[in-house]
Amino acid sequence: MTLFRRTAAATVAAAVLALTAGCTTVGAARPADRSDDRPHQRPGDAADDRVHGIALPSWAADDYDSPAAGRYLRGIAATGARWVSFTPTWYQSGVHDNSMRTTGETASDDSLRRIVREAHAAGLKVLLKPHVDLTGGGDRAGITPADPDAWFASYTRFITHYAELASSLGVERFSVGTELAGTSRDGGRWAAVIRAVREAYDGPLVYAANYDEYEHVPFWGALDLIGVDAYWPLADRPTTDARRLRDAWRPVIRELAGYSARHHRRVLFTEAGYVSQRGATTAPYSWTVSRQPGEAEQAAAYEALLAALDGERWWAGVCWWMWDDWPDSGETPARLAYSPHGKPAEEVLRRWWRR
Repeated sequence: MTLFRRTAAATVAAAVLALTAGCTTVGAARPADRSDDRPHQRPGDAADDRVHGIALPSWAADDYDSPAAGRYLRGIAATGARWVSFTPTWYQSGVHDNSMRTTGETASDDSLRRIVREAHAAGLKVLLKPHVDLTGGGDRAGITPADPDAWFASYTRFITHYAELASSLGVERFSVGTELAGTSRDGGRWAAVIRAVREAYDGPLVYAANYDEYEHVPFWGALDLIGVDAYWPLADRPTTDARRLRDAWRPVIRELAGYSARHHRRVLFTEAGYVSQRGATTAPYSWTVSRQPGEAEQAAAYEALLAALDGERWWAGVCWWMWDDWPDSGETPARLAYSPHGKPAEEVLRRWWRR
C-alpha cells in the first residue's frame, strides 16, 4: 500500500469484482509450483513464530531520522507487536519506464540504518520491504516496462542494494518485491532477481503479492514464504458486525489454506489494514472510502481478521498497514487514516497480542 497510489478506476473495479463474486472466492485455481524445495529457516523462524507486525512506512528522505521515530517504535511495541516493517521506496516516472531511482521521498540509507537499530533496541524484529512507486501517483501494479531486460537489470540493482543493507543490519526477513503484478508473471526474470538477492542476504525471503495477484505468481518455490497484501473486501455495505466480517473470511481462508498446502509455504499477510472511515470494510485498499469517521468499523475489521485466522497453522501472521504518519506529512487526517493508534483498533491489537 502506498499513499494515494491506487487509481480510482482500479479501486472501483476491484470492489465490483469482489462483490459480484459475493466475497466467496479468491480466484480460479492455478497450477501448483513445481519446486520441491522447502523454505529456508533460521533460528527464530519456527512454524509457531507468528508475525505480530505493524508497518512504519516513509514518505521522505529524513522520515526515519525524525525525533518521533523512537516514540513510534515504542508505541508499536506497546501493542504487543514483535515485528515492524520498513518501506524504503524508489520511483519511476511512468509505467513503461525501464528504470527506477531515488528521489527526495526515498528514505536515506543512514536513516534506514538508524531506524533498524532503534527497532532492534526496542525488541522488534524487522521485515525490510522495499517498494517501487510512480512519481505521478498511480498503481504500481500497472508497471509494464517497455524493455523488460533493462527494467529487471535496474530492479536487481535496486533490490540487491537493500538486501546488502539488510544483511549488514541483521534484518530478520526481507521482501524481494511488492505488488508488481505487471511483471510478476515473468518467472524466469524474477528467479534471477531472487538468486541475486540470495547472494547478498541469507535470511528468509518473501514477495508481497496483492490479494488479486498472488495466484498468478510462478516463483513461490524460490522463496520461503508466500506474501499476500490482504485487502479483500469483506462487505457490500458499511458494518461494525465483527461476526459477519469474520464469516466473510471463511471462503478466503479455505482458498489460502489449499494454496499454502500445494506450494509447501506458509502465508504471511505482508500487509492488511482498514482506514477508520465508514465503509472501510467494503474497500480496504482505499484511502478515501468516505469522509465519515468509522473507528468502530475499523476495530471490527481488526477483530474479524485476528479471530478468523487464529489457529490456522498455514498462516504466518500479519504486518498491519500502518502506524502513525510522520508529523506534518499525512495527506489523510489522522482520525480517518489507516493508523490504529489511539483508536479502538489499537485496543483490539493489545487484547490479541498481549494475552
